[in-house]
Amino acid sequence: MAKQVEKPEWARVAEAFEASGQTQREFALVWGVRLSTLQSWVYRYRRAAPSRKEAVRLLPVQVAPPPAATESLLEVVAASGARVRFSVGTDVGYVARLVAALGR
Repeated sequence: MAKQVEKPEWARVAEAFEASGQTQREFALVWGVRLSTLQSWVYRYRRAAPSRKEAVRLLPVQVAPPPAATESLLEVVAASGARVRFSVGTDVGYVARLVAALGR
């Protein structure tokens, strides 16, 4: 019959695995334990501490100022003199229908 391993011992092994960056197979070979045994220990370790979350990884960002309002607008002047401003990228079909409606 196999020797019963106490919780502090298997918890330390499971914690060492979590910090190792190795696959379970690689870790089991290095530590000389059966893969199925390691899998069981890791499973129990993870269940015992469900509040542990993966570390948050922050990425550097660079905030750019918004484009100037005059650069991102398109102004259409209808024959009637009505002026309509659109954001650049507005659907051309929509602009054409609106301008045609204003010209009536």
